[in-house]
This record gives sequence, C-alpha cells and structure tokens, in this order.
Amino acid sequence: MYPQTPLNDAKIRNLKTKEKSYKVGDFDGLFLLVKATGSKSWRFKYRIEGIEK
Repeated sequence: MYPQTPLNDAKIRNLKTKEKSYKVGDFDGLFLLVKATGSKSWRFKYRIEGIEK
C-alpha cells in the first residue's frame, strides 16, 4: 500500500457532495465524513480487542 498524502485545507474545501455520504481517509483511522447535506465532520475509527469502534 502506498502512503497517502494527508488532507489539507484546500483538498477539504474542494470536496463535493454526492447523493450518498462518503468517507475520505487521512491517516491511521482518521477520516473525514462528507454527508449528502454538505456537512463535513472528522471521525476516528479504532479497535479495542478486535472490535471496531
């Protein structure tokens, strides 16, 4: 897997809405959730004892 460049302000501002919500990964489980309404929020996915939270 190739290392992905981190999201920066310009990339985030240029993200367009779609019919459904979608995720844009940043690094190590951190991602930006872009909702169909146009809102954007940071989320962090992690695992404790193999269970995704």
